[in-house]
Amino acid sequence: MKKKSFPVIDLFAGPGGLGEGFSSLVDADDHSRFSVRVSIEKDEIAHRTLSLRALFRAFGKGQAPDSYYDYVRGDLSREAFLSHRSIAEAVRHAASEARHAELGKTPAKEVDGWIKSALNGATEWALIGGPPCQAYSMAGRSRRRTVDPTGFENDEKHFLYKEYLRVIRKFSPTVFVMENVKGILTSTHQGNYIFERILSDLAKPGNGAEYHIRSFATDGESGELNPADFLILSERYGVPQSRHRVILFGVRSDIAERVAKRRVRRERHVLEPAKEQVGAVLALSGLPALRSRLSRGQDNHQSWLEALSTATDGLISWRSEDRPDVEAAMTKALRRAQSHVSFGARFIEETVSMDAALPKALRRWYHDPRLGGVLQHETRFHMQSDLHRYLFASCYARKLGISPKLFLFPPRLLPEHSNVDDKTIPFADRFRVQIAGAPSTTVVSHIAKDGHYYIHHDPSQVRSLTVREAARLQTFPDNYFFEGNRTAQYIQVGNAVPPWLARQIAQVVVNFLEDAQIL
Repeated sequence: MKKKSFPVIDLFAGPGGLGEGFSSLVDADDHSRFSVRVSIEKDEIAHRTLSLRALFRAFGKGQAPDSYYDYVRGDLSREAFLSHRSIAEAVRHAASEARHAELGKTPAKEVDGWIKSALNGATEWALIGGPPCQAYSMAGRSRRRTVDPTGFENDEKHFLYKEYLRVIRKFSPTVFVMENVKGILTSTHQGNYIFERILSDLAKPGNGAEYHIRSFATDGESGELNPADFLILSERYGVPQSRHRVILFGVRSDIAERVAKRRVRRERHVLEPAKEQVGAVLALSGLPALRSRLSRGQDNHQSWLEALSTATDGLISWRSEDRPDVEAAMTKALRRAQSHVSFGARFIEETVSMDAALPKALRRWYHDPRLGGVLQHETRFHMQSDLHRYLFASCYARKLGISPKLFLFPPRLLPEHSNVDDKTIPFADRFRVQIAGAPSTTVVSHIAKDGHYYIHHDPSQVRSLTVREAARLQTFPDNYFFEGNRTAQYIQVGNAVPPWLARQIAQVVVNFLEDAQIL
């Protein structure tokens, strides 16, 4: 008999990172352990991405039709692809799974109807998702409290987790996984810590249900742990990014008590750290080298080289003992830049050969031989002055192993801001290079606004990261296609949960369910 996959409902799904990780987990017979039955996202473009991925998964591992690859490469329009007869059933499945709705505004009755229909009588299932985090992020709340303190206190986003809570109260899932930014640990509302309230509400959501709130990083439950124990440091688990997020593991009390009575290996109930961290240079290996683009004047290879040719003039009057090494590195990078002609495209036909030092499991995770190249690897436009700063900063980082703060910049390369030479300014690292041998800094949706925080580690490319590079650092498979324009694509990538981390979280959930003798 065919095994049944454990049902999953995904709320606030974004482009589907958390659901991708859960859906990808298989047993020894290559059978999916989890099946996403409903995923809900309010953003129209992210929902299109979510829907496309639901369609892709509907065919099973390695079974997507050629028309999918034709579409993502740009050889087939979206309309022609979705109207293709051979995928009609998968299109219907995707429409049923991926729902475009705003929780808290879409009528609860309608949402409940989707969930009830999808569960189809199942009483054992998992709820996953991450309520929007703008009200909890440290940068966001600091800015908004200053500009509009009353509006910040009244912001409904403080309590969107209650939509998640409502579903728990209504349907009593076996387990739940809730993700949010680390700022939630210190966020307050009317003088009270939000996190304490969330833990209390989730533990006793109402309707007679009770939950034990566990950590994925430290063995134990909420009454035994400190708030920081719920923080997941993604780089510890093989994600090539220093992304720190709070992730809660809720277990229905009857299930938790059942496991507590059995002799089980408790180490199976927390994430297992990777043997070593994965650096950005490994994660981005195999992607074609590209030149940046010029935002003013002609944009071609020759004009780009001419724009870069005067970059070392910015070092004049820079009195630093590091100047000879950095200047030599800049000169070398300029010579190498001559070979970078392409600025990329929606699809680049290329044989992708990742560095053998990249863990084998991660290489297999990223790579899809049927793709035949690289998707959404296209550079953005930059001003000449910023290109000079990028070249300097990336060469400095390569030589000294750190991304330079603004107060380390040569005077001629400083932005024209009145307080730019003040060592206490809040954005001293506004030009931030991704260090080759280390995990990247956190990829957030701000990457859509400019690339200053995401400068490529290779000085000769003189640019910020592409969508595909950001997606690699977030551990999306290379065949994952993000809908919308480039700005929308960056936002989706930045707002997602790394699927590779989500897969490991899913394994912990499976372990717990197996120990409860549910799976």
